[in-house]
Amino acid sequence: MTDNDIPLMAFFKRMVDPMIMLGSLYMILVAQQERFNGHYLLLMIIAFFVGTYVYEQIDTHRTLRSGRIWAYTRDILLGWGVIVAVLMLIGHATGLSDEYSRRSLLIWFGVAPVALLFSHLAAHRLAVTRSHAGEVRSALIIGANEPAVRVAQRIRSNPYFYIDLRGYFDDRAEARRARMGDSYLGRLADLVPYVRQHNIKLLFISMPISAQPRILSLLEELQDTTASIYFVPDIYTFELMQARLDHIGGVPVVGICETPFTGINGVIKRASDIVLSLCILFMLIPVLAVVAIGVKLSSPGPVIFKQRRYGLNGEEIIVYKFRSMAVCEDGGSIRQATRDDKRVTPFGAFLRKSSLDELPQFVNVLQGRMSIVGPRPHAVAHNELYRKLIKGYMLRHKVKPGITGWAQVNGFRGETDTLEKMQSRIEYDLDYLRNWSLPLDLWIVVRTVREVLRRNNAY
Repeated sequence: MTDNDIPLMAFFKRMVDPMIMLGSLYMILVAQQERFNGHYLLLMIIAFFVGTYVYEQIDTHRTLRSGRIWAYTRDILLGWGVIVAVLMLIGHATGLSDEYSRRSLLIWFGVAPVALLFSHLAAHRLAVTRSHAGEVRSALIIGANEPAVRVAQRIRSNPYFYIDLRGYFDDRAEARRARMGDSYLGRLADLVPYVRQHNIKLLFISMPISAQPRILSLLEELQDTTASIYFVPDIYTFELMQARLDHIGGVPVVGICETPFTGINGVIKRASDIVLSLCILFMLIPVLAVVAIGVKLSSPGPVIFKQRRYGLNGEEIIVYKFRSMAVCEDGGSIRQATRDDKRVTPFGAFLRKSSLDELPQFVNVLQGRMSIVGPRPHAVAHNELYRKLIKGYMLRHKVKPGITGWAQVNGFRGETDTLEKMQSRIEYDLDYLRNWSLPLDLWIVVRTVREVLRRNNAY
């Protein structure tokens, strides 16, 4: 269901949202007995364009349509936080902030997102109520696989769908009867007569892609009915990563492999990286200076070791580290550091044990090449080796590489001397991509500190 399917929601998205944002400011000015002048008009114009752009990027209405109320509330509030931050930055840069009543603006900053939230929830409830008008629509599911079970669970758990699910049709009777019980209604040959006899309103086809000829034949037979037909893509046969339904110019598409950092999630991730990196670098300036001097005095060579790694979307980046070896390898064949490695200097061994050699990568984070938390970047030579040996290896590059990661805090820090260890590391990396959240990032940071204090697997 799209915004175009619900005219009331489309109306709110295009017309009422700006009126709520700008109208609430005007009403607050009236209540505070503030004079509405050209400066406030300019603020409204800027807020209109900034707000429209931010909420278009987040697409809060898509979250609301999926029924995730708490996620929708989060998107509204965080989106408004971005709008406020941009307005404050513009006001400070232009000097216009002194032209406004701080009390009125603070009230507006608090009232507007609440008004947006409740107006959208009320409009959504009204739209759903009007679209169904109390009519309960009968439905069948064609196919009895895992996607079909998920569709059935969603329908039966949400009474606001107003759908009476009668059961399943599938040719593999005996295999499906045990799973579906009384919900199993018969073979596909019995489907069309059943639809006609019971005047079924909705049909959900959940059959594998390999059954395309049978699906086409079935669609031809169903043209003699008035049932609305929906196809449930069998995407669960693939390795899903941040799967979601989207559209390109009105054409529906199903994303089965996507980065988690789209919309507001990307803003949250980047903002947290910048804030934490600046704080850490500022606090560790004395440590950085001492380490740099120690590297310079302990062995000949540069203080900072630069190595090519694969970053976001598999593009090469330059990663910084304090040099811990007597050599600076960056060729087509690189040997991982091992226990008692002769290439590691005595001071370098201390740096690697304590992970102090990784500190310059916070500069990489500020540059936008890396993130604080994410899959650890491997040398280009290692990437070219393992991408041929491990299925899904390159999917870890759907996000920026990190200084620490989910694999590292689960025991896969340091050397991966066997293919099985590298496979386990990749499994954790992909699990991170599937389940990313800001609390997970913060938990990984906390566990990283604990792992560093233990000094395990780093040499």
